[in-house]
Amino acid sequence: MSEQTKKNKEIRMPHTYVIIFGVVIFCWLLTFLIPLGKFDTTKVTYTDASGKEKNKTVLVTTSFRYQYNLDAAKLQPKLQELSGNEAKLQELGIDKAALDAFLATSPADWNQDALDELGLSEPVLHSLYGSEIYDTNNKLKAQANVWGTDDYEGFGVLNYVFEGLVTGDKWGSAVGIVAFILVIGGAFGIIMRTGAVDAGIYSFINKVKGAEFLAIPLLFFIFSLGGAVFGMSEETIPFAMIVIPFVIAMGYDSLVGIAVTFVATQVGNAASWMNPFGVAVAQGIAGVPVLSGASFRIVMWIIFTAAAIAYLMTYANKIKKNPVSSIVYESDNYFRQRQAEVQADQVKFKLGHALVLLSVLAGVVWIVWGVTSELYYIPEIASQFFVIGLVAGIIGVIFKLNDMRVNDIASSFQRGAADLVGAALVVGMAKGILLVLGGSDAATPTVLNTILHSVGNALQGLPATVTAVFMYAFQTVFNFFVTSNSGQAALTMPILAPLSDLVGVSRQIAVLTYQLGSGFADAIVPTSASLMGVLGVARIDWTRWAKWQIKMQGFLFVLGIVFIVIAVLIGLN
Repeated sequence: MSEQTKKNKEIRMPHTYVIIFGVVIFCWLLTFLIPLGKFDTTKVTYTDASGKEKNKTVLVTTSFRYQYNLDAAKLQPKLQELSGNEAKLQELGIDKAALDAFLATSPADWNQDALDELGLSEPVLHSLYGSEIYDTNNKLKAQANVWGTDDYEGFGVLNYVFEGLVTGDKWGSAVGIVAFILVIGGAFGIIMRTGAVDAGIYSFINKVKGAEFLAIPLLFFIFSLGGAVFGMSEETIPFAMIVIPFVIAMGYDSLVGIAVTFVATQVGNAASWMNPFGVAVAQGIAGVPVLSGASFRIVMWIIFTAAAIAYLMTYANKIKKNPVSSIVYESDNYFRQRQAEVQADQVKFKLGHALVLLSVLAGVVWIVWGVTSELYYIPEIASQFFVIGLVAGIIGVIFKLNDMRVNDIASSFQRGAADLVGAALVVGMAKGILLVLGGSDAATPTVLNTILHSVGNALQGLPATVTAVFMYAFQTVFNFFVTSNSGQAALTMPILAPLSDLVGVSRQIAVLTYQLGSGFADAIVPTSASLMGVLGVARIDWTRWAKWQIKMQGFLFVLGIVFIVIAVLIGLN
């Protein structure tokens, strides 16, 4: 194939925004076909990895029902009967006078909002009468409008970007993640402006000539350990800003840089024996002792990490021999040009550079301590990185690194944040997909709940090993819609755990299928905020990344199946 043909083929690859828009429209069309479903929810108490009791709201598997219109004619005699049962009224906490006043109104005017005011919420009515009081001839469907907002004519598909961006809070997607990405980008814009990272990279490479290839497996191991121990994910975005130019300077490409940072953490997440946000939550919800099965998982983590390193080194060595063969060779020119400028200026590693890097290292230690000991999360980590960037800027001004002045701190923060605006937008767009489907709340009638219930039913009756593998495959696909580890656990573990009882595999294996499925897939799905943030740092379009990563995902998926089969055969419990 000629170079021109290759270029033309690359030009035809759809942009990440185009892909997400296509997914949004596809999900919208699904809402015309799939009826709404919901579950009752309950709070479960479990012990986390530190021995503390935690609560989590989860769905009740047996409570699934489709959404129907209320049939007032069927409900009226039921409520009249209830009005005469004072013991039941007292048990439900319903005021008899208020109920009698309601019964005196026309049934044609009755609706669920009025019943809610009486204390007869939909879950209460369902527990009393099941589906007897509904028009079960018509399963309801609901679609977003073509255009609109939540407070004006209802959510509209064509407003998925804005509505997606403003969802959530500072602790999660999308508002928190977007702010996190922009602050991190700004902070590292300051750090990069000092020139300390570039000077440090060249100083390191010059001192370890011939042995730099050891950096790849070492970095992969460290980040995989971070994923396994404390669920490292979003935290890799700032580290990628340093690692990517570092590996490119050694003769590799940005794909290798992403793999040794973000992909490594997801390998650690997937095979973790103690991740407090993943396996620990899933085990607590499934009723499995937290941190049980650790010996099996530690062996699994070692093998997965070693196998992933071997896979990556095979690719990295190929790129080292022929850098032009990389599918991101052209986009990596941005980093090579910067490095060429550094070489042209003959930057020496000075005291100021050392102080900047030491301040960054001290900040990283501060962050690791905060995450593991104080449970710091997105707001705190963003604030910590801002402080790190500010300190680096002050050092840069004092030592006149790259002729830095005070105003350069502000301008470099602005440029750094601007570089990641594209990644931040993707976070909101990806959240828009979930909004089109109605959200991920188990207690709210949505298409996603119906899909969840249908898959659970479809898996029943299969052989134990086959069911376990299908549970793994389902969890991998489900990760596209809900990328939060703890969020997935709350939605899927209440279904997977009892399903494992029915087919004769332990709940420990159900947890295993959950963690493998929810871990690896984060490294490829465009709905992963962390992935899109790292891709933004690397200046790589998602389509190029997916083209390369899909093979590694296939490799890890097959290895995951092997471990699931082994777990079934040895009766992991």
